[in-house]
Amino acid sequence: MDSLYTKQHIRDALDRAPSTPEEDMHWLSAAPPEVAARVRATLTTRRTPAAVLIPLVERDAGMTVLLTQRATTLKDHAGQISFPGGRIEPQDADAWHAALRESFEEIGLSSKLVEFAGYLPDHVVISGFRVTPVVGFVNPSYQLNIAAAEVHDVFEVPLDYILDAANHKSRQRKIGELTVDIHDIPYGERNIWGATAGMLMTLRTRLMQRRLPEHQAGMMPPS
Repeated sequence: MDSLYTKQHIRDALDRAPSTPEEDMHWLSAAPPEVAARVRATLTTRRTPAAVLIPLVERDAGMTVLLTQRATTLKDHAGQISFPGGRIEPQDADAWHAALRESFEEIGLSSKLVEFAGYLPDHVVISGFRVTPVVGFVNPSYQLNIAAAEVHDVFEVPLDYILDAANHKSRQRKIGELTVDIHDIPYGERNIWGATAGMLMTLRTRLMQRRLPEHQAGMMPPS
């Protein structure tokens, strides 16, 4: 089990249901109303529902996050580090089942080895998708069958590494008239950025807000 977090602690930090479309762009709350309105108008021309699985692998040495590197031939987000996922199709009962289906199709991850943990707030991405992140606990006995047309590689990163602010690099990005602070998470020769890093930072924020009592006295990584 992870040195800082229990499964119950992680569950308690997550939502039990997906956010509503009106909550998608919660990160705009600090912007002036007129700027927020223009940014919303820019980003809401096409918002295709999608879901990703944030897989937390239950390793003996501590939880890890399972990530993929997308194939360079894809139309959207080619070559980027991402979570397994994709569009929510009509046959999907909900975002959770869509994330499980996509994870099986992309990397062969069996749904029998994934335990539901909860939801993070939806993320709207520039490519026009409204992405519902679903967190799941993954049995480390998994075996993968990677769909090479969609995924170039699969790797794990320790959750403690991702949550440690010392491993984050901040930068600013312009979205219309709004300047937002975003983070990259370099890991070896890879760089976790964009929506994937944003979801991980949201997970970090939720966990920091629900930190365990024994870590409240300075044992947690600084914000």
